[in-house]
Amino acid sequence: MIKALDRSLDHLTMFRLVLYYLTALLVTAFAFTFAKLVPYDPLALAFTSALTLAVCWITNKAFELVFEVPANKESVYITALILALILDPVAATDLKGIGAVAFASVWAISSKFIFAVGRKHVFNPAALGVALSALLLDKPATWWAGGNSWLLPFVLVGGILVVRKLRRLDLVAAFMIVALITILATTEPSLYGEALKETLTSSPLLFFAFVMLTEPLTAPTTRWPRIAFAAVVGFLFAPNVHIGSFYFTPELALLAGNVFAYAAGPKGRFVLTLERIERSAIDSYDFVFSSPRKLAFEAGQYLEWTLGMNRSDNRGNRRYFTIASAPTEETVRLGVKFYPQSSAFKRELIAMKPGGRIHAAQLAGNFTLPANHGTKIAFLAGGIGITPFRSMLQHLLDRDERRPIVVLYGTEGQQDIAYRDVLGTARQKLGIRTIHAVARGAERGQYPGYIDERLIRLAVPDYLERTFYISGPQAMVKALRQKLRAMGVRRSRIKVDYFPGFA
Repeated sequence: MIKALDRSLDHLTMFRLVLYYLTALLVTAFAFTFAKLVPYDPLALAFTSALTLAVCWITNKAFELVFEVPANKESVYITALILALILDPVAATDLKGIGAVAFASVWAISSKFIFAVGRKHVFNPAALGVALSALLLDKPATWWAGGNSWLLPFVLVGGILVVRKLRRLDLVAAFMIVALITILATTEPSLYGEALKETLTSSPLLFFAFVMLTEPLTAPTTRWPRIAFAAVVGFLFAPNVHIGSFYFTPELALLAGNVFAYAAGPKGRFVLTLERIERSAIDSYDFVFSSPRKLAFEAGQYLEWTLGMNRSDNRGNRRYFTIASAPTEETVRLGVKFYPQSSAFKRELIAMKPGGRIHAAQLAGNFTLPANHGTKIAFLAGGIGITPFRSMLQHLLDRDERRPIVVLYGTEGQQDIAYRDVLGTARQKLGIRTIHAVARGAERGQYPGYIDERLIRLAVPDYLERTFYISGPQAMVKALRQKLRAMGVRRSRIKVDYFPGFA
Protein backbone atom coordinates (compact mmCIF):
# COMPACT_ATOMS: atom_id res chain seq x y z
CA MET A 1 0.00 0.00 0.00
CA ILE A 2 2.76 2.46 0.96
CA LYS A 3 4.75 1.68 -2.20
CA ALA A 4 1.65 2.16 -4.35
CA LEU A 5 1.00 5.46 -2.59
CA ASP A 6 4.57 6.61 -3.24
CA ARG A 7 4.27 5.76 -6.93
CA SER A 8 1.00 7.67 -7.22
CA LEU A 9 2.56 10.75 -5.61
CA ASP A 10 5.87 10.67 -7.46
CA HIS A 11 4.51 12.38 -10.58
CA LEU A 12 2.92 15.22 -8.59
CA THR A 13 4.81 18.36 -7.75
CA MET A 14 4.43 19.61 -4.23
CA PHE A 15 2.26 22.55 -5.38
CA ARG A 16 0.01 20.29 -7.41
CA LEU A 17 -0.55 17.95 -4.45
CA VAL A 18 -1.48 20.84 -2.14
CA LEU A 19 -3.82 22.22 -4.79
CA TYR A 20 -5.60 18.86 -5.12
CA TYR A 21 -5.79 18.57 -1.33
CA LEU A 22 -7.42 21.97 -0.87
CA THR A 23 -9.78 21.42 -3.80
CA ALA A 24 -10.90 18.10 -2.30
CA LEU A 25 -11.49 19.77 1.07
CA LEU A 26 -13.56 22.53 -0.47
CA VAL A 27 -15.64 20.15 -2.58
CA THR A 28 -16.24 17.93 0.47
CA ALA A 29 -17.23 20.94 2.57
CA PHE A 30 -19.63 22.08 -0.17
CA ALA A 31 -21.26 18.64 -0.22
CA PHE A 32 -21.54 18.67 3.57
CA THR A 33 -23.40 21.99 3.52
CA PHE A 34 -26.43 20.24 2.02
CA ALA A 35 -26.51 17.80 4.94
CA LYS A 36 -25.97 20.67 7.42
CA LEU A 37 -22.72 19.03 8.56
CA VAL A 38 -21.01 22.27 7.60
CA PRO A 39 -23.19 25.13 8.93
CA TYR A 40 -23.07 27.41 5.88
CA ASP A 41 -25.28 28.11 2.92
CA PRO A 42 -23.91 26.17 -0.11
CA LEU A 43 -24.54 29.13 -2.42
CA ALA A 44 -22.59 31.43 -0.10
CA LEU A 45 -19.67 28.99 0.01
CA ALA A 46 -19.68 28.61 -3.77
CA PHE A 47 -19.87 32.40 -4.25
CA THR A 48 -17.05 33.07 -1.79
CA SER A 49 -14.82 30.47 -3.42
CA ALA A 50 -15.41 31.96 -6.86
CA LEU A 51 -14.75 35.44 -5.45
CA THR A 52 -11.41 34.56 -3.87
CA LEU A 53 -10.29 32.74 -7.03
CA ALA A 54 -11.26 35.62 -9.30
CA VAL A 55 -9.76 38.39 -7.14
CA CYS A 56 -6.54 36.47 -6.52
CA TRP A 57 -6.11 35.69 -10.22
CA ILE A 58 -6.75 39.27 -11.35
CA THR A 59 -4.49 40.74 -8.67
CA ASN A 60 -1.69 38.32 -9.50
CA LYS A 61 -1.96 39.04 -13.23
CA ALA A 62 -1.72 42.78 -12.60
CA PHE A 63 1.37 42.49 -10.40
CA GLU A 64 2.95 39.96 -12.75
CA LEU A 65 2.72 42.45 -15.61
CA VAL A 66 3.99 45.39 -13.54
CA PHE A 67 6.91 43.60 -11.88
CA GLU A 68 7.72 41.35 -14.88
CA VAL A 69 8.12 38.36 -12.58
CA PRO A 70 6.95 34.86 -13.56
CA ALA A 71 4.38 33.67 -11.05
CA ASN A 72 3.34 30.15 -10.20
CA LYS A 73 -0.28 29.87 -11.22
CA GLU A 74 -0.84 27.00 -8.80
CA SER A 75 0.26 29.14 -5.84
CA VAL A 76 -2.40 31.72 -6.80
CA TYR A 77 -5.12 29.08 -6.70
CA ILE A 78 -3.72 27.62 -3.47
CA THR A 79 -3.88 31.02 -1.77
CA ALA A 80 -7.44 31.56 -3.00
CA LEU A 81 -8.61 28.15 -1.76
CA ILE A 82 -7.00 28.67 1.64
CA LEU A 83 -8.86 31.96 2.00
CA ALA A 84 -12.12 30.28 1.02
CA LEU A 85 -11.54 27.64 3.71
CA ILE A 86 -10.69 30.02 6.57
CA LEU A 87 -12.91 33.05 5.92
CA ASP A 88 -16.61 32.93 6.66
CA PRO A 89 -18.61 32.43 3.43
CA VAL A 90 -20.55 35.53 2.35
CA ALA A 91 -23.74 35.86 0.34
CA ALA A 92 -23.83 37.68 -3.00
CA THR A 93 -25.99 40.39 -1.38
CA ASP A 94 -23.61 41.04 1.54
CA LEU A 95 -21.62 43.97 0.18
CA LYS A 96 -19.63 44.49 3.36
CA GLY A 97 -18.72 40.82 3.51
CA ILE A 98 -17.77 40.80 -0.17
CA GLY A 99 -15.53 43.80 0.42
CA ALA A 100 -13.76 42.07 3.31
CA VAL A 101 -13.15 38.86 1.30
CA ALA A 102 -11.91 40.84 -1.70
CA PHE A 103 -9.69 42.96 0.56
CA ALA A 104 -8.08 39.87 2.12
CA SER A 105 -7.60 38.31 -1.33
CA VAL A 106 -5.96 41.41 -2.80
CA TRP A 107 -3.55 41.78 0.10
CA ALA A 108 -2.73 38.09 0.16
CA ILE A 109 -1.50 38.22 -3.44
CA SER A 110 -0.04 41.72 -3.14
CA SER A 111 2.15 40.63 -0.23
CA LYS A 112 4.11 38.38 -2.59
CA PHE A 113 5.26 41.47 -4.47
CA ILE A 114 5.07 44.38 -2.01
CA PHE A 115 6.42 42.67 1.11
CA ALA A 116 9.30 41.02 -0.71
CA VAL A 117 13.02 41.34 -0.22
CA GLY A 118 15.24 40.39 -3.11
CA ARG A 119 12.11 39.27 -5.03
CA LYS A 120 11.28 36.74 -2.28
CA HIS A 121 8.14 37.30 -0.23
CA VAL A 122 8.58 37.33 3.52
CA PHE A 123 5.07 36.62 4.84
CA ASN A 124 2.66 33.77 4.27
CA PRO A 125 0.22 35.37 1.79
CA ALA A 126 -3.06 34.02 3.20
CA ALA A 127 -2.00 34.78 6.78
CA LEU A 128 -1.18 38.38 5.93
CA GLY A 129 -4.41 38.86 4.00
CA VAL A 130 -6.66 37.70 6.83
CA ALA A 131 -4.57 39.51 9.47
CA LEU A 132 -5.07 42.83 7.67
CA SER A 133 -8.74 42.09 7.18
CA ALA A 134 -9.13 41.51 10.92
CA LEU A 135 -7.08 44.55 11.88
CA LEU A 136 -8.52 47.09 9.45
CA LEU A 137 -12.03 45.80 8.71
CA ASP A 138 -12.78 43.84 11.88
CA LYS A 139 -13.37 40.74 9.72
CA PRO A 140 -11.14 38.03 11.22
CA ALA A 141 -10.66 34.53 9.87
CA THR A 142 -12.78 31.89 11.59
CA TRP A 143 -10.73 28.93 10.30
CA TRP A 144 -14.02 27.09 9.90
CA ALA A 145 -12.71 24.22 7.73
CA GLY A 146 -9.97 23.34 10.21
CA GLY A 147 -12.34 23.43 13.15
CA ASN A 148 -15.13 21.31 11.69
CA SER A 149 -15.16 17.80 13.16
CA TRP A 150 -16.81 16.30 10.05
CA LEU A 151 -14.00 17.59 7.84
CA LEU A 152 -11.29 16.48 10.28
CA PRO A 153 -10.67 13.02 8.68
CA PHE A 154 -10.19 14.65 5.28
CA VAL A 155 -7.89 17.30 6.75
CA LEU A 156 -5.85 14.58 8.44
CA VAL A 157 -5.50 12.17 5.50
CA GLY A 158 -4.66 14.87 2.96
CA GLY A 159 -2.33 16.57 5.40
CA ILE A 160 -0.37 13.38 5.96
CA LEU A 161 0.11 13.04 2.20
CA VAL A 162 1.39 16.62 1.98
CA VAL A 163 3.83 16.17 4.85
CA ARG A 164 4.99 12.86 3.37
CA LYS A 165 5.65 14.53 0.02
CA LEU A 166 7.47 17.47 1.60
CA ARG A 167 9.25 15.36 4.21
CA ARG A 168 8.48 18.00 6.81
CA LEU A 169 7.48 15.71 9.66
CA ASP A 170 10.04 17.42 11.90
CA LEU A 171 8.42 20.81 11.23
CA VAL A 172 4.85 19.65 11.90
CA ALA A 173 5.81 17.52 14.92
CA ALA A 174 7.80 20.34 16.56
CA PHE A 175 4.93 22.77 16.04
CA MET A 176 2.30 20.44 17.50
CA ILE A 177 4.41 19.41 20.49
CA VAL A 178 5.22 22.99 21.46
CA ALA A 179 1.64 24.15 20.84
CA LEU A 180 0.15 21.37 22.97
CA ILE A 181 2.69 21.83 25.78
CA THR A 182 1.98 25.58 25.83
CA ILE A 183 -1.77 25.00 25.84
CA LEU A 184 -1.49 22.60 28.78
CA ALA A 185 0.90 24.91 30.63
CA THR A 186 -1.67 27.73 30.44
CA THR A 187 -4.65 25.53 31.39
CA GLU A 188 -5.88 24.35 34.75
CA PRO A 189 -4.93 20.66 35.29
CA SER A 190 -8.55 19.70 35.81
CA LEU A 191 -9.32 20.94 32.28
CA TYR A 192 -6.49 19.11 30.47
CA GLY A 193 -8.77 16.53 28.85
CA GLU A 194 -11.23 19.10 27.60
CA ALA A 195 -8.44 21.38 26.34
CA LEU A 196 -6.77 18.55 24.39
CA LYS A 197 -10.06 17.39 22.89
CA GLU A 198 -10.95 20.93 21.86
CA THR A 199 -7.53 21.56 20.35
CA LEU A 200 -7.30 18.34 18.37
CA THR A 201 -10.89 18.12 17.11
CA SER A 202 -12.38 21.62 17.03
CA SER A 203 -9.47 23.98 16.42
CA PRO A 204 -7.51 24.77 13.25
CA LEU A 205 -4.38 23.08 14.65
CA LEU A 206 -4.12 20.31 12.02
CA PHE A 207 -5.20 22.39 9.02
CA PHE A 208 -2.85 25.17 10.08
CA ALA A 209 0.08 22.76 10.49
CA PHE A 210 -0.43 20.86 7.23
CA VAL A 211 -1.34 23.76 4.94
CA MET A 212 -0.06 27.05 6.35
CA LEU A 213 3.02 26.11 8.35
CA THR A 214 4.54 23.97 5.58
CA GLU A 215 4.36 26.72 2.94
CA PRO A 216 7.93 26.40 1.56
CA LEU A 217 8.71 29.97 0.53
CA THR A 218 8.27 31.49 3.99
CA ALA A 219 9.71 28.71 6.18
CA PRO A 220 13.40 27.96 6.82
CA THR A 221 14.91 25.39 4.49
CA THR A 222 17.44 23.80 6.85
CA ARG A 223 16.53 21.49 9.71
CA TRP A 224 17.38 23.28 12.95
CA PRO A 225 16.17 26.75 11.90
CA ARG A 226 13.03 24.99 10.63
CA ILE A 227 12.43 23.33 14.01
CA ALA A 228 13.07 26.62 15.81
CA PHE A 229 10.58 28.32 13.48
CA ALA A 230 7.99 25.64 14.27
CA ALA A 231 8.58 26.09 18.00
CA VAL A 232 8.13 29.87 17.80
CA VAL A 233 4.86 29.51 15.88
CA GLY A 234 3.66 26.68 18.13
CA PHE A 235 4.22 28.75 21.27
CA LEU A 236 2.39 31.79 19.88
CA PHE A 237 -0.40 29.61 18.42
CA ALA A 238 -1.64 28.65 21.90
CA PRO A 239 -4.81 30.70 22.54
CA ASN A 240 -3.81 31.83 26.05
CA VAL A 241 -0.45 33.32 25.03
CA HIS A 242 -0.60 37.10 25.15
CA ILE A 243 1.49 40.24 25.61
CA GLY A 244 -0.46 42.41 28.00
CA SER A 245 -3.94 42.60 26.55
CA PHE A 246 -2.78 41.55 23.09
CA TYR A 247 -3.58 37.94 22.18
CA PHE A 248 -2.15 36.13 19.18
CA THR A 249 -4.33 34.53 16.52
CA PRO A 250 -3.08 31.66 14.33
CA GLU A 251 -2.30 34.01 11.45
CA LEU A 252 -0.39 36.42 13.69
CA ALA A 253 1.60 33.54 15.16
CA LEU A 254 2.58 32.50 11.65
CA LEU A 255 3.53 36.04 10.60
CA ALA A 256 5.77 36.35 13.67
CA GLY A 257 7.35 33.04 12.68
CA ASN A 258 7.87 34.33 9.13
CA VAL A 259 9.94 37.20 10.50
CA PHE A 260 12.11 34.68 12.34
CA ALA A 261 12.39 32.53 9.21
CA TYR A 262 13.51 35.49 7.14
CA ALA A 263 16.20 36.36 9.68
CA ALA A 264 17.39 32.74 9.87
CA GLY A 265 17.30 31.74 6.22
CA PRO A 266 18.84 32.62 2.87
CA LYS A 267 17.35 35.76 1.39
CA GLY A 268 16.28 36.79 -2.04
CA ARG A 269 15.40 35.50 -5.44
CA PHE A 270 18.01 35.44 -8.17
CA VAL A 271 17.35 36.41 -11.77
CA LEU A 272 19.81 34.36 -13.79
CA THR A 273 20.71 35.01 -17.43
CA LEU A 274 21.51 32.15 -19.78
CA GLU A 275 25.02 32.28 -21.22
CA ARG A 276 25.13 28.98 -23.09
CA ILE A 277 23.86 25.41 -23.25
CA GLU A 278 26.33 22.51 -23.14
CA ARG A 279 25.60 18.90 -23.95
CA SER A 280 26.79 16.65 -21.10
CA ALA A 281 25.39 13.30 -22.32
CA ILE A 282 23.14 11.89 -25.05
CA ASP A 283 19.91 13.42 -23.70
CA SER A 284 21.35 15.66 -20.98
CA TYR A 285 22.29 19.31 -21.14
CA ASP A 286 23.90 21.86 -18.86
CA PHE A 287 22.38 25.32 -18.79
CA VAL A 288 25.06 27.79 -17.75
CA PHE A 289 23.78 31.02 -16.22
CA SER A 290 25.35 34.24 -15.05
CA SER A 291 24.13 35.88 -11.85
CA PRO A 292 24.02 39.59 -10.94
CA ARG A 293 25.49 38.71 -7.55
CA LYS A 294 27.45 35.81 -6.15
CA LEU A 295 25.27 32.87 -5.16
CA ALA A 296 26.45 31.54 -1.80
CA PHE A 297 25.66 27.85 -1.41
CA GLU A 298 27.14 24.53 -0.41
CA ALA A 299 28.04 21.94 -3.02
CA GLY A 300 25.12 19.52 -3.32
CA GLN A 301 22.29 21.95 -2.51
CA TYR A 302 19.30 22.64 -4.75
CA LEU A 303 17.26 25.63 -5.92
CA GLU A 304 13.68 26.22 -6.95
CA TRP A 305 13.70 27.32 -10.60
CA THR A 306 10.80 29.31 -12.09
CA LEU A 307 10.22 30.02 -15.79
CA GLY A 308 7.88 32.60 -17.24
CA MET A 309 5.51 30.51 -19.38
CA ASN A 310 2.43 31.53 -21.31
CA ARG A 311 1.07 28.00 -21.08
CA SER A 312 2.24 25.32 -18.67
CA ASP A 313 1.05 21.77 -18.27
CA ASN A 314 -0.45 20.26 -15.13
CA ARG A 315 2.98 20.25 -13.46
CA GLY A 316 3.31 24.03 -13.39
CA ASN A 317 6.21 26.36 -14.11
CA ARG A 318 8.41 25.60 -11.08
CA ARG A 319 10.94 22.83 -10.57
CA TYR A 320 13.51 21.86 -7.96
CA PHE A 321 16.93 21.02 -9.40
CA THR A 322 20.30 20.43 -7.78
CA ILE A 323 22.94 23.02 -8.63
CA ALA A 324 25.51 21.29 -10.85
CA SER A 325 28.16 24.00 -10.51
CA ALA A 326 30.55 24.38 -7.60
CA PRO A 327 30.39 27.32 -5.17
CA THR A 328 33.85 28.28 -6.43
CA GLU A 329 32.68 28.73 -10.03
CA GLU A 330 31.57 32.10 -11.37
CA THR A 331 28.56 30.76 -13.27
CA VAL A 332 25.53 28.79 -12.06
CA ARG A 333 25.11 25.47 -13.81
CA LEU A 334 21.85 23.50 -14.12
CA GLY A 335 22.05 19.90 -15.39
CA VAL A 336 18.85 18.45 -16.87
CA LYS A 337 17.97 15.19 -18.62
CA PHE A 338 15.32 15.28 -21.33
CA TYR A 339 12.90 12.54 -22.33
CA PRO A 340 10.79 12.06 -25.49
CA GLN A 341 7.68 13.18 -23.57
CA SER A 342 9.24 15.95 -21.50
CA SER A 343 7.13 18.39 -19.50
CA ALA A 344 6.17 21.85 -20.77
CA PHE A 345 8.73 23.27 -18.34
CA LYS A 346 11.55 21.29 -19.94
CA ARG A 347 10.38 22.14 -23.45
CA GLU A 348 10.45 25.81 -22.53
CA LEU A 349 13.87 25.38 -20.94
CA ILE A 350 15.48 23.69 -23.95
CA ALA A 351 14.05 26.43 -26.20
CA MET A 352 15.84 29.16 -24.23
CA LYS A 353 18.33 31.34 -26.08
CA PRO A 354 21.39 33.12 -24.64
CA GLY A 355 20.10 36.18 -22.81
CA GLY A 356 16.97 34.40 -21.63
CA ARG A 357 16.19 34.61 -17.93
CA ILE A 358 15.12 32.19 -15.24
CA HIS A 359 14.28 32.91 -11.61
CA ALA A 360 15.93 30.92 -8.81
CA ALA A 361 15.03 30.90 -5.11
CA GLN A 362 14.59 28.65 -2.09
CA LEU A 363 18.20 27.54 -1.74
CA ALA A 364 18.10 24.44 0.44
CA GLY A 365 19.30 20.90 1.03
CA ASN A 366 21.60 19.03 3.40
CA PHE A 367 22.99 16.65 0.77
CA THR A 368 26.40 18.18 1.38
CA LEU A 369 29.90 17.02 2.25
CA PRO A 370 30.60 16.30 5.94
CA ALA A 371 32.63 18.80 7.93
CA ASN A 372 35.16 16.10 8.83
CA HIS A 373 37.51 15.85 5.86
CA GLY A 374 38.60 12.36 6.92
CA THR A 375 35.14 10.79 6.66
CA LYS A 376 35.17 7.91 4.18
CA ILE A 377 32.52 8.48 1.51
CA ALA A 378 30.94 6.53 -1.35
CA PHE A 379 28.96 8.39 -4.02
CA LEU A 380 26.25 6.26 -5.69
CA ALA A 381 24.87 8.03 -8.76
CA GLY A 382 22.34 7.02 -11.39
CA GLY A 383 22.00 8.92 -14.68
CA ILE A 384 21.62 12.66 -14.22
CA GLY A 385 21.80 12.04 -10.46
CA ILE A 386 25.51 12.71 -10.93
CA THR A 387 24.84 16.48 -10.83
CA PRO A 388 25.32 17.03 -7.05
CA PHE A 389 28.50 14.97 -7.21
CA ARG A 390 29.75 17.07 -10.11
CA SER A 391 29.27 20.11 -7.85
CA MET A 392 31.13 18.47 -4.97
CA LEU A 393 34.01 17.11 -7.06
CA GLN A 394 34.54 20.40 -8.89
CA HIS A 395 34.54 22.19 -5.55
CA LEU A 396 37.21 19.83 -4.21
CA LEU A 397 39.26 20.31 -7.40
CA ASP A 398 39.09 24.09 -7.16
CA ARG A 399 40.24 23.92 -3.54
CA ASP A 400 42.78 21.15 -4.22
CA GLU A 401 41.20 19.27 -1.31
CA ARG A 402 41.66 15.53 -1.00
CA ARG A 403 39.02 13.31 0.58
CA PRO A 404 38.61 9.49 0.76
CA ILE A 405 35.85 9.22 -1.84
CA VAL A 406 34.90 6.50 -4.30
CA VAL A 407 32.24 7.02 -6.99
CA LEU A 408 29.90 4.34 -8.36
CA TYR A 409 28.13 5.74 -11.41
CA GLY A 410 25.35 3.77 -13.09
CA THR A 411 24.07 4.52 -16.61
CA GLU A 412 22.13 2.69 -19.30
CA GLY A 413 24.87 3.06 -21.91
CA GLN A 414 28.14 4.80 -22.75
CA GLN A 415 26.39 7.83 -24.23
CA ASP A 416 24.56 8.44 -20.95
CA ILE A 417 27.74 9.12 -18.98
CA ALA A 418 27.88 12.82 -18.06
CA TYR A 419 30.74 14.99 -16.77
CA ARG A 420 33.52 12.71 -17.96
CA ASP A 421 35.92 15.66 -17.75
CA VAL A 422 35.29 16.36 -14.06
CA LEU A 423 35.35 12.67 -13.13
CA GLY A 424 38.60 12.15 -15.00
CA THR A 425 40.27 15.21 -13.50
CA ALA A 426 39.16 14.20 -9.99
CA ARG A 427 40.82 10.82 -10.47
CA GLN A 428 44.01 12.33 -11.87
CA LYS A 429 44.49 15.15 -9.39
CA LEU A 430 42.72 13.96 -6.24
CA GLY A 431 42.86 10.17 -6.55
CA ILE A 432 39.05 9.88 -6.55
CA ARG A 433 38.23 6.89 -8.71
CA THR A 434 34.96 6.31 -10.52
CA ILE A 435 33.62 2.82 -11.25
CA HIS A 436 31.12 2.87 -14.11
CA ALA A 437 28.19 0.42 -14.00
CA VAL A 438 26.88 0.29 -17.56
CA ALA A 439 23.71 -1.71 -18.20
CA ARG A 440 24.24 -2.10 -21.97
CA GLY A 441 27.56 -2.10 -23.77
CA ALA A 442 29.94 -2.07 -20.82
CA GLU A 443 33.58 -1.67 -21.86
CA ARG A 444 36.69 -3.14 -20.34
CA GLY A 445 37.17 -1.92 -16.79
CA GLN A 446 33.47 -1.16 -16.38
CA TYR A 447 30.88 -3.17 -14.45
CA PRO A 448 28.22 -4.77 -16.69
CA GLY A 449 24.80 -4.05 -15.19
CA TYR A 450 23.38 -1.73 -12.60
CA ILE A 451 24.80 -0.75 -9.23
CA ASP A 452 24.04 -3.70 -6.95
CA GLU A 453 25.26 -5.44 -3.82
CA ARG A 454 27.96 -7.35 -5.71
CA LEU A 455 29.46 -4.16 -7.15
CA ILE A 456 29.36 -2.40 -3.79
CA ARG A 457 31.19 -5.28 -2.11
CA LEU A 458 33.77 -5.44 -4.91
CA ALA A 459 34.41 -1.72 -5.31
CA VAL A 460 33.94 -0.64 -1.70
CA PRO A 461 35.25 -3.48 0.50
CA ASP A 462 35.25 -1.16 3.53
CA TYR A 463 31.60 -0.21 2.94
CA LEU A 464 30.68 -0.58 6.62
CA GLU A 465 33.10 2.27 7.40
CA ARG A 466 31.76 4.63 4.74
CA THR A 467 28.98 7.19 4.49
CA PHE A 468 26.91 6.62 1.35
CA TYR A 469 25.46 9.46 -0.72
CA ILE A 470 22.79 8.29 -3.19
CA SER A 471 21.40 10.41 -6.01
CA GLY A 472 19.38 9.41 -9.06
CA PRO A 473 15.89 8.23 -10.08
CA GLN A 474 13.69 7.80 -7.03
CA ALA A 475 13.19 4.07 -7.59
CA MET A 476 16.96 3.56 -7.71
CA VAL A 477 17.52 5.64 -4.59
CA LYS A 478 14.93 3.66 -2.62
CA ALA A 479 16.26 0.30 -3.82
CA LEU A 480 19.88 1.10 -3.00
CA ARG A 481 18.98 2.49 0.39
CA GLN A 482 17.14 -0.72 1.25
CA LYS A 483 20.02 -2.81 -0.10
CA LEU A 484 22.59 -0.94 2.00
CA ARG A 485 20.47 -1.38 5.12
CA ALA A 486 20.26 -5.13 4.41
CA MET A 487 24.05 -5.18 4.05
CA GLY A 488 24.42 -3.77 7.57
CA VAL A 489 25.08 -0.11 6.77
CA ARG A 490 23.66 2.06 9.54
CA ARG A 491 20.81 4.39 8.66
CA SER A 492 22.85 7.38 9.86
CA ARG A 493 25.48 6.56 7.22
CA ILE A 494 23.06 6.79 4.28
CA LYS A 495 22.18 10.19 2.78
CA VAL A 496 19.84 10.61 -0.17
CA ASP A 497 19.38 13.58 -2.45
CA TYR A 498 15.93 14.96 -1.88
CA PHE A 499 13.97 17.98 -2.97
CA PRO A 500 10.18 18.56 -2.80
CA GLY A 501 9.10 17.69 -6.29
CA PHE A 502 10.49 16.03 -9.37
CA ALA A 503 11.16 17.29 -12.87
